[in-house]
Order: sequence, then structure tokens, then C-alpha cells
Amino acid sequence: MQMTATLNDSPRSAEAEDRARRAAEVTSAPNPFVGLRVCDMLATVQQIAMQALTHPTLLLQQEAALARDLMTVLTGHAEMTPPQGDKRFTDAAWREDTLYRATLQGYLAWRNALAGFVERSTLDAKSRERARFALTLVADALSPTNTLAGNPAALRKVAESGGASLVAGLKNLLADALTNHGMPAQVDKSAFQVGRNLATTPGAVVFRNEVLELIQYAPVTSKVHARAHLIVPPQINKFYVFDLSKGKSIVEFLLNSEFQVFAVSWRNPSADQRDWDMDTYVAALIEAITAVREITGSEDVNLHGACSGAMTIAALLGHLAARGEHRVNAATLMVAVLDSTTDSQLGLFATPEAVTAARRASAAKGVLAGEEMGRVFAWMRPNDLVWNYWVNNYLCGNAPPAFDVLYWNNDTTRLPARMHGQLLDIFTGDLFGRPRALTVLGTPIDLGEVTCDKYVMAGITDHITPWKGVYDAARLFGGDTRFVLSSSGHIQSLINPPGNPKAKFFVNPAFPEHADDWLAEARAEADSWWNDWREWLAARSGAKRAAPKAPGSRRHKRLADAPGTYVLDC
Repeated sequence: MQMTATLNDSPRSAEAEDRARRAAEVTSAPNPFVGLRVCDMLATVQQIAMQALTHPTLLLQQEAALARDLMTVLTGHAEMTPPQGDKRFTDAAWREDTLYRATLQGYLAWRNALAGFVERSTLDAKSRERARFALTLVADALSPTNTLAGNPAALRKVAESGGASLVAGLKNLLADALTNHGMPAQVDKSAFQVGRNLATTPGAVVFRNEVLELIQYAPVTSKVHARAHLIVPPQINKFYVFDLSKGKSIVEFLLNSEFQVFAVSWRNPSADQRDWDMDTYVAALIEAITAVREITGSEDVNLHGACSGAMTIAALLGHLAARGEHRVNAATLMVAVLDSTTDSQLGLFATPEAVTAARRASAAKGVLAGEEMGRVFAWMRPNDLVWNYWVNNYLCGNAPPAFDVLYWNNDTTRLPARMHGQLLDIFTGDLFGRPRALTVLGTPIDLGEVTCDKYVMAGITDHITPWKGVYDAARLFGGDTRFVLSSSGHIQSLINPPGNPKAKFFVNPAFPEHADDWLAEARAEADSWWNDWREWLAARSGAKRAAPKAPGSRRHKRLADAPGTYVLDC
């Protein structure tokens, strides 16, 4: 993903660029929406303490190893280095200054001792993983870089600014305490406005119901393929991740490729819509498809979706297959896990008690708030999404970056309580993975009966929807499926315009049972998977004809300019 300039063209340092890029890889996505309860973390800490009490020999052995490591630090013979990719200790002072070097190596020795105790404990695999996560949270919080004295870059900033950075940092801290629920701000929200420098591709809303607005984009070529393409975004994010800015817009890419492009913009539900569920979204999507077919005169459409949008497409395809209806010609599912066979980090704490508590909490409020999901995901990667900004905003007194993906990620939406509960059922009960376990609009569905062509994309470093889980989801479908593996993470894989010399993707026409076997025989291709996708789509989009001169039709008239009104709901 090319993230070398903000939309307002303000200059940024390489450090700020890297900070934004890493943070953008940790956005909300469709995992089991269980959350992270304090009581579960305390229970994990209690398990660790019991290990120390019941296995004192192990504790003494680890303490002795720590003492030996600290002795090598004091004598100047330690050779410990931060893990590859750890950006906290890149300042030259950590290598060249004796005191800072000793501090770093002492910190690494202590952190390694914690990890070693967990690895050598008698905890079962799941409990060990929980303990590893809990101790990592503690170790990350106690990093010397999170203090002013322990951060050489922040100290230099104080000296260079004559103390002004401390004043600015205090102002940032107070502002976040008042307006950002006490979390360090990730993005300068004042730099962006939807419709002004985000989601700016020309188009019009041509259909609206209670659940969604349908946007038809203005063609940019004289001829277009006859079959339309409809983009289905996640319900837990706003749709304009597909239309961020010029050069990073999937909508723009498809238009330039001579396709007719439509997009769904979901309404941001409130407690009044607490009873919306998968049936609600699928029924609304069917209405949107009917409108697209009427406007274009095509018998069917091509659907494209990511995350929970792809999950909704899967539910729709299963429903149509069960009824023997042909409204979808081909479908693209991006970074979407449909079953629970692949563990994710959030799954560590998805106990039956936690699931029940999460369900009750959203039922009481009517919705699951986007801010709540955002906080949970921030603490899943605290160095990138919490302490990174603690240092930048407070210790260094810098403003958070103006970065389009982070603005989108912080422009949160809510999830209806019933839909939230249903997603919990889908993941904990593996409802998509078991034929006819899930009922959609009164029809038990079996994804094996979905035979339309499918293009499934995953990211090899995606920790939110792990690529092997996406691969397993692709194998649930019948018919012909092309699986493509991008070399990036969750968002970088999705927003991956051509021209990035570092980009590549893997393809393999075979479809073995195990994902590792697929990758072992896969062929690497240079550049973005978008180019491969365009060729695949062109073969499934019909003959070319003159582009429409105006949006909509007699029945479906222009209701508003893109990006519409639902996307502006807070």
C-alpha cells in the first residue's frame, strides 16, 4: 500500500509515515466480538502466580538466568538486541550511550525472563498463550521508552524546544482525556472531511432504504462492460475504505478498467435498530441488487466485499443457492474468515462466560459501539496503537499524523445488538462451516451449493483475519474459486494499488486441503493483485457497450450526490 503522502499534502517525517503505516495495519475487523474483560486478564495473572507458587524451582531457575543476564549487562558483555521490527529502540543513543545501552539490555533480559517462565510452565497451550499475551502487555507498558527519562528522542525534543514540547504534550494529554476516552489520538481528524478529501469519486445515490444507500459512480470511459459491479463494505466500518483518495481508490481503479461500479453505504444503526440481524442486511442487499439490475438492464451482478461485508455476501449467496435463484454472476471475498477453525488473538479470551457477557452488554445498550471495538483492538497491538502515540503525542508533544486510513478507522460505526449476537453464534458455533447450520431469510444454507465463480484474497501477514482461515473459508464453497495471497497485512492487502515495487502476491490454481501445501506450490507474481483481479473480472463482466450518460433510471432517480447521507451519520 502506498502511504507516502496525506490527502492534504502536508509534509511528514519518515518516522511519522512508518508510525501511521504500522497503526493502519491494526484496524477493526470481523473477529469474534467478545472484547477483553479485566476479570479474564486478572484470572490469567492469577494462573501465572499459581505457577510461581506451585513450581518454585522453575521460578528460581528463571531468576538465576535473569541474574546471569543482568551480570553480563553490567560487565558490558551483553549482546541482546530488540526483536526485528521493534521500532522503539531505533534511536542511536540506545547503541552508543553506555547508560541507555545498559537500560535497553536490562529491559530485554527482564522481558526474556518473563517469556521464559511462561514457556517452561506447565500451563496448557491455551492458558500459556493467554499468559504470554498478558505478560507482553505488562512488558510493553513498562518499556523505558514510555517515560521521558527513558526516551532519548523525547529528551532531545525538550531541549531543542526549550520545554515547549512538554507543554504541547500536556495539552494533547488533556485533550485526549476529554475527547478521546483517555486514549492517545491516532490521527488529526481536522485534516479530513468525507466528501471533500475522502470519498470524492463522482457519483449519485440512486436507491435508499432503511438499511443502506446505493451509490452509482459516474463512468470515466466511453464504453463499459455490461454487467455491473456492486461493492459491499463491512457493517463495522464506513464504505469509503474502497474510495479513500485518488490513487488509492478501488472504485477509481474499477472505473478506469471500464466497469460499471456501484457501492453500498450502510446506515449507522442506533439503539432503535437493535433488532437488525443478518436477515436484515441480506434482505436490504437483495433490494440493492434488484435496483442495480433495473438500472443497468443486466440479469445479474458481480459482488465484491471485505471482512463482514464478504460474510454478508456469503450469507446472500447461500440463500440464493438454496432458492435456486441466479442474481449473482461472480463474487469477490477479501480478507474474510467465515469459520472458527483458525485461532485469532481475540479468540484467546473467547470463553463461554466472556461471550455471554459480551452478548448481554450489547443487548442492554442496543448496539455494540465502534469505540468499544476500537479500544479492544488497540490493546491487542499496544506498541503500535497505544504506546506509539503516547510517546508521539505526550512525551514529544507532536500532533498525531494526518493519515487517511487512520481517519477512516477512527470514523467508527455501531453494530446492532442482534447482529452482534448472531456474529458471536457464527464464530463460536462455526455456522458457515457446517452445512445448513445457519438459516438466512428462512432458508438453511450450504456454501458448498454456491457454484458461481469466486475470487478470494487474503494477506499473508494479516493477524486479524489470518490467511489460513481465509483459505479454509474459500474451500467451503462449491464451484470454481481462485485464491490469491497478498504479501501484506489486513489493510495493506485490501488497499493495494498497482505500482508498488515491494508488492507481490501468490497464486496457485490447485486447491489442496491444507493451506501450507497451497503456499508451498504457489507462484509469486510482482506488483499488486489488483491487476490479476481486473483480468479475472473482465472475463466475467460481459461485452462492452456505451457508458450511461446519467445515473439511475426512470424508476431510480438521483437522490443525492455521492458519497450520500448515511456515511455522514455519527
